[in-house]
Amino acid sequence: MLKETAIKEMENYFGADTKRINHAKKVTNFALDILNSEKIDNPYFSKTVTLSGVFHDIGIHEAERKYNSNSGKYQEIEGPAIARMILEKMNIEKDVIDRVCYIIGGHHTESKIDNIDFKIIWDADLIVNLEED
Repeated sequence: MLKETAIKEMENYFGADTKRINHAKKVTNFALDILNSEKIDNPYFSKTVTLSGVFHDIGIHEAERKYNSNSGKYQEIEGPAIARMILEKMNIEKDVIDRVCYIIGGHHTESKIDNIDFKIIWDADLIVNLEED
């Protein structure tokens, strides 16, 4: 239910941008596959991985609008505030929101990886980006 609700919110935000929508879905699915294959049975990580996967690139439109660039550093700047607004509307717990926003705010900076949930998002995004390029 969480994944489906988050995807609907992401789709509403991205509108007709099917490229970004499909990318987010692929990253989320890969991330959840990694989480399950590693046998990490932790409800908190399940939430942070799901929500970070869905919303990891949520700042890309704002980055393009403000900086005329979809560079990762600009996505990291713009994404957390947008994600926070959506996650609060979804009534997600504050600690989960804070964690997801941290991951989104660093998802192009490997040195910011500080736990398994972030590493899973990093790896899933890398795999999908390699497939798409």
